[in-house]
Amino acid sequence: MTTPPHEGAPAAAPAPAALAVRHVTHEFGTRKALDDVSLTVPAGSFTALLGPNGAGKTTLFSLVTRLYDNRSGAIDVLGRDVRREPAAALSALGVVFQARTLDLELSVLENLLYHAALHGIGFAAGRRRALELLDVDGLADRARDKVRNLSGGQMRRVEIVRALIHRPRLLLLDEPTVGLDIASRAALVALVRRLVAQESLGVLWATHIIEEIAPGDRVVVLHRGRVRADGTYEDILAQADATELGAAFLKLVGDGGDTAAEAAA
Repeated sequence: MTTPPHEGAPAAAPAPAALAVRHVTHEFGTRKALDDVSLTVPAGSFTALLGPNGAGKTTLFSLVTRLYDNRSGAIDVLGRDVRREPAAALSALGVVFQARTLDLELSVLENLLYHAALHGIGFAAGRRRALELLDVDGLADRARDKVRNLSGGQMRRVEIVRALIHRPRLLLLDEPTVGLDIASRAALVALVRRLVAQESLGVLWATHIIEEIAPGDRVVVLHRGRVRADGTYEDILAQADATELGAAFLKLVGDGGDTAAEAAA
């Protein structure tokens, strides 16, 4: 009897997570900024890292991007350890930091082409990719405008395009809507959610704004350097026995005081 080809064949290895952080602690002198932090961002998912200012979100991003060295635990980007294989790990990563870093005197397209060149992408290929992403972003008609002539929301959208120019599989955004009005904030969140679907990105979106998180999202609650909850939006509500996320956050952090109220506001 002939065995069908699929029988007895080894099972395919599961695809690695876009980001896996395992037991990471980080200290600044005697202050522990992160305390045994573990979390996962699945490929093709929108994961919100929710916590007030000072929770440790920016420290975590600095460790993932190698601005700081993680001396404990492990951080993998698409299965690549950021300490042992930094070039391979960082090549799969795009990041938008809280501070804006575009060159205001260059045009939108010039900013993007410069970033493409840093990733070894030739002029023609970089230009095609930049214009393709600007079209998705709705900014194709501003490609030749100087960045200083854009609104704050438009600058943020250009930074997201720049972060995607080399086709990363993981996108980190650290408080990307700070300083934006309500309409610009909503447009930016919608853009990133669209890119998750179109580009199959894993996204880690750090925020202290509850309204930026939607049912179905994955949520990691970070407070005072510790993960207080990790799961789907619905899991977080169930764990806290709450009907809305702001109330769930306040229950989970317990002792948050003013900083907890800020995140729930």
